[in-house]
Amino acid sequence: MQVFIRIAAVALFVVQAGAVVAQGTAWLQIEAQPSLERAKDSAARYARRIEDVAGFRLGSTNWYAVVIGPATATGAANLRSELRGRGLIPGDSFVTDGGAFSAQFWPEGGTPAAEAAPAADPEAPEATAAAEAPEAASETAPETAAAPTPDPEPVQETPREARESESQLSESDRKLLQVALQWAGFYDAAIDGDFGRGTRSAMGEWQAANGYDVTGILTTRQRTALLAAYNEILAGLGMEEVRDDTAGIEIRMPTALVGFDSYEPPFAHYGPHDGGTKFPKVLLISQRGDTDTLFGLYDIMQTLEIVPETGAREKGRNSFVLVGEGTDFISHTEASVNDGAVKGFTLIWPTGDEKRRQRVLEEMRRSFTSIPGTVMGDLAGEPGEDQSVNLLAGLEIRMPETSRSGFYIDPRGNVLTTSTAVGQCKRITLNEEIEAEVTAVDDRLGLALLKPKQALAPRTWARFQPRVPRLQSDVVLAGYSYEGILGAPTLTFGTLADLRGLQGEEEVKRLALAARAGDAGGPVLDETGAVLGMLVPGRAPEGQALPDDVSFLADVDAIAGFLSANGLSAAASDASSRLKAGVLSDIATDMTVLVSCWQ
Repeated sequence: MQVFIRIAAVALFVVQAGAVVAQGTAWLQIEAQPSLERAKDSAARYARRIEDVAGFRLGSTNWYAVVIGPATATGAANLRSELRGRGLIPGDSFVTDGGAFSAQFWPEGGTPAAEAAPAADPEAPEATAAAEAPEAASETAPETAAAPTPDPEPVQETPREARESESQLSESDRKLLQVALQWAGFYDAAIDGDFGRGTRSAMGEWQAANGYDVTGILTTRQRTALLAAYNEILAGLGMEEVRDDTAGIEIRMPTALVGFDSYEPPFAHYGPHDGGTKFPKVLLISQRGDTDTLFGLYDIMQTLEIVPETGAREKGRNSFVLVGEGTDFISHTEASVNDGAVKGFTLIWPTGDEKRRQRVLEEMRRSFTSIPGTVMGDLAGEPGEDQSVNLLAGLEIRMPETSRSGFYIDPRGNVLTTSTAVGQCKRITLNEEIEAEVTAVDDRLGLALLKPKQALAPRTWARFQPRVPRLQSDVVLAGYSYEGILGAPTLTFGTLADLRGLQGEEEVKRLALAARAGDAGGPVLDETGAVLGMLVPGRAPEGQALPDDVSFLADVDAIAGFLSANGLSAAASDASSRLKAGVLSDIATDMTVLVSCWQ
């Protein structure tokens, strides 16, 4: 049998000067919808469980309120507590006097809000008396009572009456008022539901700012106005509960702005309805795992474009919060692990709209619910043509401005690289993880020296060839030819073509070797594993383009002088025999470093 909740159906009438006047009409507003069709569907859904459901247009806007009533203010407040306790209405439902209501749309042909009489509070003595003697009340009214009567003035509560009605609020109701005062800029203390000196002061300031008598105790109508203003900012966003049965998450989100796009484990993507805009976006996070999985996600997400480096980072025992503050957006991510699943969400919102962002974020945090036993599978969704190595689960990985090569020159991890790799960088990293700083630059030679910001112990470092190399001897270049895409250095083989540059430069040697831009800064080794120099960018005379297999290196003498001028020395190699190809490859790879410039 279907269960219905009914407001007491007995109307309360008071006879004054021969007219029947409705006293203290109030409504319990459940939700508002941005279209008439959606509002009717919502009203019908509630009406299947709750009686006395009504619907009204909000003023001249295109928003429509779904309400329960009419009732007395006390009766509506009691009903709100009961229905919220049974989970039949949203937690942000509130009592209103209906002053913003206009045309009624539900039920069709219903009484306009301005003419509706409140249902009686069944516990009120007046309601009992009227129920026991309805005929007496009817006989007292003159026959002319059917004539239209003016709307009554709202009943103003005294501070004692306001405190009494306030005493009926639940703890969550009291906390919500503190949150609303905080959002309005009048309260900055703890949200604890305790109306102490700080809360009373905030209430008084709010009353003064809104033209009310300053008592420090909000009346029923003032509380309604405060919460209405608090919720008004969400108008037009379509804040509705979304249940994602693949991710195993229920959450309220701005459905008027975002809709489901795709699954890219561990994310469910919800993007703008308008494909031409970038924000807002919502990600639902869902994957099987433990705390290692959770904190692995924490590290990975900080490599994504959606989490700029500026912003708060918080790690708990089994949860984290990441805030990324970019130039045109702010992202907020939070996730936790429970029962073998990592779940959470990300909200990405444009800058310059902070109040709405905060309200949406509050709604999402408050409503977030993990559906037990349901977690997104690793193969959820279909792969598309837009897959890329620069994307992680459909999200762009933060990429450096440029990446070049470098190599260790001593056991402390100092790195030699090309000066073109480090100009105008906000941040420099070695192998995309270790922060480094520039300690010396020689733009004429094209050399730069980097010092890591943490202690390093490289497996090997450069030993330089002290002897003059033989022309046409074989050489090998180790470098990040593809600027880190392959994750390890590439070896490129060639020969030593000349002991000087094209214009006779003594500090430069020419190679017959096809290098790429990412190789610049990499070490060039001979067959013994000794370093002959560092690859520098091509030095074509102005107005000329050199063949693809022409490259240049800064030689040992130039490097040794640069290091000596900066308090370091170039270690000499004493090797004399040719190394096996595998051993030479290992030495070259172990000393080579990816140098990245970040903006």
